Amino acid sequence: MTQSAPLVMEILDEASRRRRWSEEEKLRVVAETMKPGMSVSLVARRRGVSASQLFRWRRQFAGEAGIPEQTPVFAPVQLLSDSLASPPASEPEPWHGGIIEIRLGGGRVVRVDRHVDAEALRRVLGVLEEGR
Repeated sequence: MTQSAPLVMEILDEASRRRRWSEEEKLRVVAETMKPGMSVSLVARRRGVSASQLFRWRRQFAGEAGIPEQTPVFAPVQLLSDSLASPPASEPEPWHGGIIEIRLGGGRVVRVDRHVDAEALRRVLGVLEEGR
């Protein structure tokens, strides 16, 4: 049988709805976010604290107890020659309106644009006429 970490539960009374975290606890939680495969949001959910609070603690403890300084990291960029770049997207065909309005019995109206598939429109109108 393997041993697992004990489950710790904190009960808050009516007087205090917020948990008070010691500096040591905060450091432990922040260190947990730095482990491979861990994310701030995952640790936040497990610990019952908001992700924004964890980010604040990370900034607060940057440089302490093995918590790395937060420095901007840039990804390398490689520029391709113009001959390899993809051609610019063609401009979309300008829309010239062209709405067709079909008035059916019973006050029903069908509006389609000029690019409507004729066969699909025929089927739709057939169904609508059957359901009069």
